[in-house]
Amino acid sequence: MADVVRRVEYQYVVVPDRPGEGLRVLAALQRAGVNLLAYLGFPVEGGRAQLDLVAENPDALRRVAAQEGWQLSAPKQAFLVQGDDRVGAAGEHIRKLSEAGINITAAAATAAGAGRYGMILWVKAEDYERAAQILGA
Repeated sequence: MADVVRRVEYQYVVVPDRPGEGLRVLAALQRAGVNLLAYLGFPVEGGRAQLDLVAENPDALRRVAAQEGWQLSAPKQAFLVQGDDRVGAAGEHIRKLSEAGINITAAAATAAGAGRYGMILWVKAEDYERAAQILGA
């Protein structure tokens, strides 16, 4: 089965970098029934952490953020790749972008179990439309 590459919108919130902050965000999303397609958290300067939230329904994410008083970033775009796990799966998409001269600003991939994998890719905004064409998104 061929991989599916989708355009996705994401936003991020910056929280204190301490135990339980990510859980606080995730628990509020769970209570509101907001399904995440991807979630990434990492430290940024000033003792803070950035949580990237790729919601199935971005409007629902924004509603929860408003209720919780979170300051979300402006909406941004990325690509979500899902498919059958195999040796070199992630590299196939990265190679396409590389050969087209498109730099990947960030990527994260993981085996999903049951023979599946997923990856999220970020490129610069000015490269997004061309990358979408190359990836078939």
